[in-house]
Amino acid sequence: MWETIIIGIVILIILFAVLKAGKKDVHLELNKLVEYLGGKDNIIESESNLSRFKVTLKDVSKANTDAIKKMGAKGIVEIGNELKIILGPESKQLKKYINSLNGNQNK
Repeated sequence: MWETIIIGIVILIILFAVLKAGKKDVHLELNKLVEYLGGKDNIIESESNLSRFKVTLKDVSKANTDAIKKMGAKGIVEIGNELKIILGPESKQLKKYINSLNGNQNK
């Protein structure tokens, strides 16, 4: 009986470690995406719609579109000072992350 309890506890510890490591990687990826957009101070506004992420930048030339594509963006369209990026399901998560960086939790 004790063996079963100990095995269960070990499995739970491993599960929590894996989940925590996965969340850390997502945070690092989002941080890199913000960096590739020219940093949080370069971002004026952002919005997400399904798989698309639209961002208005102060200076579009600071964005590294090649690096964003290498991170998995399926396409990027530049119109004026806006970038429309096809990211997939990560677009909503990226918007929330940018809002948290800028202190706009409710947008």
